[in-house]
Amino acid sequence: MAYFEHEGCTLHYEEYGHGEPLILIHGLGSSCQDWELQIPVLSRYYRLVVMDVRGHGRSDKPRERYSIAGFTADLVALIEHLQLPAAHVVGLSMGGMIAFQLAVDQPQMLKSLCIVNSAPEVKVRSADDYWQWAKRWSLARLLSLNTIGKALGDRLFPKPGQADLRRKMAERWAKNDKRAYLESFDAIVGWGVQERLSRITCPTLVISADHDYTPVAQKEIYVRLLPDARLVVIEDSRHATPLDQPETFNTTLLDFLKTVPTTTQDH
Repeated sequence: MAYFEHEGCTLHYEEYGHGEPLILIHGLGSSCQDWELQIPVLSRYYRLVVMDVRGHGRSDKPRERYSIAGFTADLVALIEHLQLPAAHVVGLSMGGMIAFQLAVDQPQMLKSLCIVNSAPEVKVRSADDYWQWAKRWSLARLLSLNTIGKALGDRLFPKPGQADLRRKMAERWAKNDKRAYLESFDAIVGWGVQERLSRITCPTLVISADHDYTPVAQKEIYVRLLPDARLVVIEDSRHATPLDQPETFNTTLLDFLKTVPTTTQDH
């Protein structure tokens, strides 16, 4: 367990293993705890770095407006703090947005990119988009984090054998700081870098659960906009793929990382 300071905010991170750097970035309302089924496996082969995004986990939760660009600036500061060479970067959901932002702003910092159940933009365009986000926004404000965590657990881990995952989800979600959670939620809506995807020249893997919130077809559209990307669909999975299909996820990621050239390419 370690901490560093960036712009007056103390941020928590953890390091495991040795080798080429591999950074994992969690999603909204989560923390680096949600990579617990990846850390023991991936750290056998890589220098693994996980961090709690500002407003999450054991990082500070400053009273301010949050943004994906701000979260990304924290990640850049961590990379510089650890003096990491070009890294493999994996982002889940909101973490995928942070990874996308890093890849378009600082392409030289990435050796490869893996996006899990995420998208390069969250734009509210249609009446249905507006209604869906307004509903989520309202519920996030009206309901307790405990209630949200239980509902999310039921939705993400609906099987009888997933009771332990449901319980963990509810417990962890309830520990969030409500104001920081809402600020992070607001940071997502309206964000986007889709028009800049051609800047991402490193090898890219997009992983989608077959039952993710957003359809696989939407991922197929943006994968075509990336210069060197492929899509893998993981079956019998929902939005939290690293938790509900850990073995398949870990194998898929490691197989992809093995194909990335070990010499750093100049972009």
